Amino acid sequence: MATTAAGGVARDGTGRLGDEDPVTGASRSARRYARAIFELALQDGEVDQWSRRLVKIRELFADPQVAAVLSNPTIATEHREALVATAPHLIDEEATNLARLLIESGRIDEVQDVDDEFQRLADEAAGRVRATVTTAIELEAADRDRVTRELSKRLDKDVRLSLVVDPRILGGMKLQYGDRIVDASVATRLEQLRRRLAAS
Repeated sequence: MATTAAGGVARDGTGRLGDEDPVTGASRSARRYARAIFELALQDGEVDQWSRRLVKIRELFADPQVAAVLSNPTIATEHREALVATAPHLIDEEATNLARLLIESGRIDEVQDVDDEFQRLADEAAGRVRATVTTAIELEAADRDRVTRELSKRLDKDVRLSLVVDPRILGGMKLQYGDRIVDASVATRLEQLRRRLAAS
């Protein structure tokens, strides 16, 4: 059973397409933290506010100097928590309480996973899905819009598309949405061909 820490953050007590594989995603603990935060945010009507708070915590923890201090076990926990508490211009009281909880539990390196999982839950609740298209060269606007329209129609959801250019895939594209990957890249097809030839 979960108990609630200061600030309200709970402590923890479609079918496939082509070469579509499940994505591992966030750790189990990160998913638990994200769900606890999301349920609190939903209850208080503060999903957007918590989304911004998580981004701020993520940015704070990404600072190399801050991260070096916060992850140093030779520094007393209360001193590490005090560092976060002295940054009210960066994060508010609610975010500070969550940051302290992550420091106390030794999970500052999981804040990105917590944030990603929270955003996934928020998107799911709002009927949105985030998708990433990886291509060997940059997609033109018309192609980007076509992929967005077709995926939105297939999933019956509002799709937020991100573009990644990776020359290593050679051609074609890789599409990731939710916990699925559709790999239609030339590099993957060539690898599959090599394996079949080696097995024959």
